[in-house]
Amino acid sequence: MPAECQRILAAVRAAGSPAATRQIGEALGVDTRVRGKLEPLRGKLADHGRLHKRPDGKFTVRP
Repeated sequence: MPAECQRILAAVRAAGSPAATRQIGEALGVDTRVRGKLEPLRGKLADHGRLHKRPDGKFTVRP
């Protein structure tokens, strides 16, 4: 798994509760104006079953 994906998963785990894309970007030190760069990676993780997107738009890590 690419390092960027590992960092996203670690940031969601560290949040301790469902995390919004903005929180993930802040945890990674990504300027919130460019957090759109996270979207493709986040989507890939969700597509592969690593992340779960809740109806409220926040994410949790799948076990």
